[in-house]
Amino acid sequence: MKRFKKITALIMTATVVISSFSYSAYAIEEDTGTLSKESTDFYDYWKEKYLVQNPYITEEKQYYVFYGDQTYAEAGYEVEVTVSEAHGYGMLIAASMAEYDNEAKEIFDGMYRYYKAHPSAIGSNLMAWQQTDNGSAIVNSSGADSATDGDMDIAYALLMADSVWGSDGEINYKQAAEDVINDIMTYEVNKTDWILQLGDWAYETDEGDKYYSATRSSDFIVQYMPVFAEATRDERWLTLYESTYNIINKLVNDYGTGILPDFIVKDSSTGEFVPSPADFLESENDGNYYYNACRTPWRISMDYLINKNTDAKKFADTLNDFIIKKTGGEPYNIMAGYTPDGTEVSDWNDLCFNAPFIISAACSDDKTWHDSVRDMCLNYGEDVYFGDTITMLCLIVDDGGWIVPQANNISVRGDVNADGQFNISDAVIFQKWLLSEKDTKLADWKAADLYEDGRLDVFDFCIMKKMLIENS
Repeated sequence: MKRFKKITALIMTATVVISSFSYSAYAIEEDTGTLSKESTDFYDYWKEKYLVQNPYITEEKQYYVFYGDQTYAEAGYEVEVTVSEAHGYGMLIAASMAEYDNEAKEIFDGMYRYYKAHPSAIGSNLMAWQQTDNGSAIVNSSGADSATDGDMDIAYALLMADSVWGSDGEINYKQAAEDVINDIMTYEVNKTDWILQLGDWAYETDEGDKYYSATRSSDFIVQYMPVFAEATRDERWLTLYESTYNIINKLVNDYGTGILPDFIVKDSSTGEFVPSPADFLESENDGNYYYNACRTPWRISMDYLINKNTDAKKFADTLNDFIIKKTGGEPYNIMAGYTPDGTEVSDWNDLCFNAPFIISAACSDDKTWHDSVRDMCLNYGEDVYFGDTITMLCLIVDDGGWIVPQANNISVRGDVNADGQFNISDAVIFQKWLLSEKDTKLADWKAADLYEDGRLDVFDFCIMKKMLIENS
């Protein structure tokens, strides 16, 4: 095992503030957390039901997560078998189970090989979003382009793998992760509005196209963004982190429910980000909280559990207040879909909607609500891929088993341009950054917090000048 931290073992040390955005940095004790028997039992069930080895590849092992209704043998015709979203989930689960499952590394490596065998035709380090079984091979289908959330999960899972197993073996997990992260930034980030786009296919749209400035709330995996910034030394991830929270905060303030819509678009007249119209991409519920946005209580709230982000806390608190009042505190009354103002759009419940509330509930002091949601999910009964897999991931987070990768980068104090030494050039760059001069970036922004107060400001610059004098 290598360096990593789990959220049960975190000790808060600082809050880094950059251009009015903040996230938390950590120190780490030796990990003592373990997954509950409930979670490991659920994993055994999940693994048996959904993990599949590619039967058409014999020279190496490839694994994928089966998300379909029927196999080719059952249907007798070409069938959909998996998507990059499912694959990212599977890689996250495999890395998280390294301490429990002796086969975890073999599974993870097999999933990596499968991912590499199915690249997007646009971003070569991204994954084609869907594959089908035609009876003789597993092939890309419905266009070999990507879906953003799957790519983000694959990248984060590779960083997890580097933390757990290291990158000195057959697969350089760290380099593979950086390659995916860099392609996400290139092909899946709109750098006009600083939003995550729907996939690399949107990269090829014009700025006036309706999909160019569209985003999907289930892609708001904000906890990853500071990790990606640290792994790649690319501070643009911090810009994206801040702008994503601007959208989240606006919708929380506008509707007061914490309910986010599946798809969010930029209003052409106001420039504001608002719920998409019906049938924008998938269904009449595109502007509602539906089968994409159902994951947001997990995806966003996790950033409070791990990074103590206050915007994530506000989101979780608003959502908890709404859903407890709406359901009367009964998890089975959580419906499969709401309008942003909180009106039900369905009259049934679904595990994929319930499980993410475990994580938003974990952000509050209401243990009764948290425990009732968790118990409901554990006793829900056998479900389908989507609900079972989201439940598995939420149980890992709720148990404190979520791995937060740490970079190996060792900063030289004051070395903001990351050239390995501290000198006058660092002071010049830092001064320009403080003055907000255009295109000025800090290659290693952590090295600038010389006052050690968790903020980058003139006090750090004064210490930097003093250091230069002393060095000379």
